Amino acid sequence: MDWHDGAIWLGIGLAGNALFFSRFVVQWLASERAGRSFVPISFWWLSIVGSVVLLGYAIHRKDPVFTLAFLPNCVVYVRNLMLIRKERLQRGEPALERVGPDPIWTAPAEPNAAPRPLER
Repeated sequence: MDWHDGAIWLGIGLAGNALFFSRFVVQWLASERAGRSFVPISFWWLSIVGSVVLLGYAIHRKDPVFTLAFLPNCVVYVRNLMLIRKERLQRGEPALERVGPDPIWTAPAEPNAAPRPLER
């Protein structure tokens, strides 16, 4: 384990890891609040940002395994956002706009219901 990378790069790597990990926490909490499995849009945005930061860190470290692990990720995450946008537009809803005051915790009450703000 090499802890001798500059403090800035260690901070970037740790921040990327925290962003990428936070997506799991967001998904778990959103599912708990919805009472069913639910993946909020913020999950995909955290996935993209976390992957890009970790990819940059991996390239800086010149680590081929780490680089190849994060290189294709954004394609999948962006595609999921495109599919969500397409589905919402077909239903006549705002594409990827925020719904309610707290979009991270917004979940549909039923599988085909429109998203709604949850009570706190």
